Amino acid sequence: MTAAPPDERPQVRNILLVSAVIALFVFLSHAAFLKLPFYWDELGQFVPASLDLFQSGSWIPHSTVANVHPPGVMAYLATVWSIAGYSIAATRFAMLGLAALGVVITLRLAIRMGLQWNASTLAAGFLVTCPLFFAQSMMAELDMPAMVFFVLALGLFLEDRIPSAAFACTVLVMVKETGLVAPAWFCVWLWRERRRREALWFLLPLVPLIIWLITLRHGTGYWFGNAAFTQYNLWYPLHPVRLALALLRRLYYLFGGTGHWIGAVALLIAWRQTTLFRTRAWRIAGGLAVAHVLMVSVLGGAVLERYLVPVLPILYIAFAAAIWRLAPRWRIVSAGSLAAALLLANFVNPPYPFPWENNLAFTDFVRLDVEAAQFLEARFPTARIATMFPLASAYRRPEFGYVHRPLNIREISDFRAANVASLARENVEVFVLYSGTWDPMGLTHKATWTEFLRRYYDFEPPVDANQMRVLAGARPVARWTRRGQWVEIYKR
Repeated sequence: MTAAPPDERPQVRNILLVSAVIALFVFLSHAAFLKLPFYWDELGQFVPASLDLFQSGSWIPHSTVANVHPPGVMAYLATVWSIAGYSIAATRFAMLGLAALGVVITLRLAIRMGLQWNASTLAAGFLVTCPLFFAQSMMAELDMPAMVFFVLALGLFLEDRIPSAAFACTVLVMVKETGLVAPAWFCVWLWRERRRREALWFLLPLVPLIIWLITLRHGTGYWFGNAAFTQYNLWYPLHPVRLALALLRRLYYLFGGTGHWIGAVALLIAWRQTTLFRTRAWRIAGGLAVAHVLMVSVLGGAVLERYLVPVLPILYIAFAAAIWRLAPRWRIVSAGSLAAALLLANFVNPPYPFPWENNLAFTDFVRLDVEAAQFLEARFPTARIATMFPLASAYRRPEFGYVHRPLNIREISDFRAANVASLARENVEVFVLYSGTWDPMGLTHKATWTEFLRRYYDFEPPVDANQMRVLAGARPVARWTRRGQWVEIYKR
C-alpha cells in the first residue's frame, strides 16, 4: 500500500480522528441504555427471529410470525451472540457498532459530495444528534443497518466502483427488502448513461432476494411470509386518503419537524441562488432519496418515521452544504439552531401524536413496563393476565428483560370495549393497560378526530376505568406515570 501524497495526509488524519471521536460518542452517549430491555418490534419480531436462528439454525422464525424481511440483521446478531453470548448488552453493542460505522460513512460521503471538511463534520454531527437516529442506533431493528449499506452503496457508486457498489446493494437488500430501490436506481442511471454492461451489475441483489422469497414460499406457503402481512403492507396503504397522508407525514418530518425547517429554508435559498445541487452526484443522491421516500410511503401499513432513516444522511449532508453557503453570521445561527433543536428533541416530545421510538420517550415506555412487570411478578405470579402487544410478548419471555419467569398472558389485539366485554366471559383475573399514544392536545377525546380514525384506520378508543368496572367487573389496583405515559393494572 503506497503512502498518501503529502497534501492528502492531513485530511486522512482528520478523517481518522473525527471517525474515532464519532465512534466514541456513539457508544458513550448510549452507555445508560446498554441493558435497557427490548422495545416493541425488537421483542415482537427481530430479536425472537434472531434467537430462532441462533438457537436452532432456523432461517424462517417459528417463535414469531414469519414475514418478508430478509434475515441479514438476524444473521448478524446470531453471529455476535455466538461469539459474545446472548445478552441485551451484547445486542445493543452490536447495533451501536453499525450505527458508528454509518456515521463515519456519512462523513466520507459528504466529502465525496463536494462539501468542505467543516461542513462534512457538521453533517455527521446533525446525524448523531438526530433523535430518530439516536434512538434507532441502539435498537435491534432493520432501518439503521439498512442506512449503513444504503449510504455505503451510494458512496461507492459515486466513486464509480461499480462491482463494490453492487455488492453493497446485495447486502442492503438482505438487510431490508425495500433497499431494492437503490440497485434499481443505479441500474436505471447507468442504463440512461449508456453504460449498459455496468448497469447489469445491479441485477445481482435480485439473486439472494429471490432465493429468500422462494425459501419463504416453501416454508410458509406465502411469498411474503403470511397473508396478513401482505394485506397490511402491500394493499392497505394504497387507499388514496392513507397514501396522501403518508406522503404528507414523510414530507413534514423531513422538511418541517424536529427543527428540520431550518435546514429546509437554507436548502431553498441555496437551490435558488447557486448551482450546488445540480451536479451529477446530487442528482443521483437526490433521486435515490426521493425514490426511497416514495417506496416506504406506498409500501408499509405502519407509517413509521424510522423507515426514513436510510435517507437521513443525504438530508443532513444537503442541509450542511446549504447552511455552509450562507453568510458567516447566518451560518452560525442556522447550524447552531438546528443542532440545538435536534438535541432538544431527544428529550422533549412534539405537541402532536408520534411513535415513542422517535426519541427517548421509548425508554420511558420500557421503564414503566418493567415497573408493572415487577408488580405483577410479586402480586400475581400465577394469575391469568390480559394485555396487548408489546407487553404480552415482553411478559412471556424472560430473555427480553422484563420478567424473571414467564407470566400467564392472555393476549388481545386492543382494549376496545367489545374485546374487554368478551374477556368478562373468560377466566381472566388481571388487566394491564398502557398509553399507546402521545396525545397532549386531547385529540382522542374529540369526536371529529376519532370518527376520522375509525373510518380510515379502524380505530376504536380504549376503555376507561369506568368501562373496565362495568364491562369486566375490574377495579384499578396500581398505576405508574412517567413524562406523560402511564401503565394501569386492574383486578377483577
